[in-house]
Amino acid sequence: MPIIQSTYKPNYFFKNTHLNTIYKTLTFNDLANYKRTRISTPDNDFIDLDFSTVNSNTLVIALHGLEGSSNSKYIISLINYLNSQQIAAVAVNFRGCSGEDNNHLYSYNSGKSDDLSIVINYILNNCTYKNIIFVGYSMGGNILLKYLGEGNQIPSQIKAAIAISVPCDLEGSSNALAKWNNRIYINRFLKTLKEKSLKKVEKFPNNNLNVNAILNSKTFSDFDNAVTTPVFGYKNAKDYWTQCSSKQFLNAIQIPTLMINAKDDTFLSKSCFPFFEAQNSKHLFLETPKYGGHVGFNTALFEKDKLWSEKRIVSFIQHIIS
Repeated sequence: MPIIQSTYKPNYFFKNTHLNTIYKTLTFNDLANYKRTRISTPDNDFIDLDFSTVNSNTLVIALHGLEGSSNSKYIISLINYLNSQQIAAVAVNFRGCSGEDNNHLYSYNSGKSDDLSIVINYILNNCTYKNIIFVGYSMGGNILLKYLGEGNQIPSQIKAAIAISVPCDLEGSSNALAKWNNRIYINRFLKTLKEKSLKKVEKFPNNNLNVNAILNSKTFSDFDNAVTTPVFGYKNAKDYWTQCSSKQFLNAIQIPTLMINAKDDTFLSKSCFPFFEAQNSKHLFLETPKYGGHVGFNTALFEKDKLWSEKRIVSFIQHIIS
């Protein structure tokens, strides 16, 4: 598909990538009207789904980013806007992200796409939506794109997907986040990742995790070598990144898929902008605004309407299902 010319044009303040990235997190205070459903997994674990429904034949399945949840500000903003447009929604909490630890030593990672099949099967067996749309942010976008392109049987009810601020090359993104200008972000991620990992060490005393390696992790390379690799059985961090990066799966996607990555997103490397793949795909639409930050896309400081990405998502959905 041709590369899409973006309509995103922020004011002066949001041409600063860091302000754009953190603004909604610091200022957005809305809540979502969720009804939680816990579904069981074949490995004796659980996934918590938070539904926010309206009278609609369309359901959006929203996937959060690394260390996020259904209560992440960008997820709540999306859910509420979808409901205002008479679109039902459900926010998926990846394992260990719903406020309660899951049952196993492992929880989620950036490529654990098999849980999406569990979620989809539950919804198909318990709901009657005619149109199902996926929306994935950051890590959730990578998991989504990997799932769509790795040969799964995609049910006919799934009409389209949207992926926002996607680190589709995990190694490139990890290297980008290791740079000095991203230190505040990676420290925040690592803080909660370490806390969760240390709780797992206590909960599962027969684990093979190195506590000192966890505590001394300063980059994703450190953490993935200390935790993700041994827990999920990868050879090392590079092997994990190589197997789980969604970029290699993009050409196999068979449903209309919109990917929006801002060119000023400091979480992303140049390799996270799959221009070649989009130009050679029948189904992948790539939109690369000059600005936007990471899951930002705010427009103006003192206006109530800051919902460019939410509106862009709905316009794509309406285009597909109309």
